[in-house]
Amino acid sequence: MLQLISWMVLAAIHALPALALFRPSMIGRLYGVAGDNPLFLLLHHRAALFLVIFVLCIWAAFDPASRRPVSVGVAISMLSFLMLYWSTGSPDALKSIAIADLAGMPFLIFVAWKAFTA
Repeated sequence: MLQLISWMVLAAIHALPALALFRPSMIGRLYGVAGDNPLFLLLHHRAALFLVIFVLCIWAAFDPASRRPVSVGVAISMLSFLMLYWSTGSPDALKSIAIADLAGMPFLIFVAWKAFTA
C-alpha cells in the first residue's frame, strides 16, 4: 500500500506541470513566460514530457514489473532539475518547482529502493 501511495504522490507532483499541455495559459503562471516568447514552445513541450512522467508513475503504481525503469526515469527528471537549479544559483522564479521536487525525493527514494531490492 505504501508503494501505491508513493507512486501516486510522485504522479501528483508531475500532474500540475503536465496540465499545462492542455491549458497553455498555465505556463505563464508556472514559469513567468509569455505566450509570445520563443521559450513558450519549449515549456509547452516540457508539459508533454511531464505528462509522460505522470502516466509512467500511475503505471508503476499498478505494474510492479515497470517500477525499475520508471523509477530511473523519474529520478533523472527530478534530480537533473535540482542539479541545474542549484548550479544556476537557485533562481527565485523556480523555487516552488525545486521545493516540489525536494518534497518528492523521499517518495522517489522509497519506490526506487523497493523496485531494486524486491
